[in-house]
Amino acid sequence: MDISKTIAELKKDPDFANNVGMVLVHNGIVRGWSRADGAAICQMEVVSDLDKIEQIRQDIENMDGIFKVVIEARSGLMIPGDDVLFLVVAGDIRENVKPALALLLDRVKAEGVSKKEVSSK
Repeated sequence: MDISKTIAELKKDPDFANNVGMVLVHNGIVRGWSRADGAAICQMEVVSDLDKIEQIRQDIENMDGIFKVVIEARSGLMIPGDDVLFLVVAGDIRENVKPALALLLDRVKAEGVSKKEVSSK
């Protein structure tokens, strides 16, 4: 995802300026080490359940003050440094947008994405 292009597309919506005062972005990247034990990672296999992720996107977009939610979740065999997940939340004020992004991220990671780390041992 090209973040700048995605935001520019959102801004083309005639209702954008009347509904958006903040856009938050998450760019998830494959780490070179395991969160579990710090071991070096050479690859990660990622599977994104796009139907579940779309359901989550709709749930978050229906929250108070949220104008649009855009998600790009990738699947496949990846290496450290690869982009895995992009989340964009556009809404009215930070008191609505910040918790929406946090909930979106937590739900997508818990319900919509599975991953298997391949250590370099």
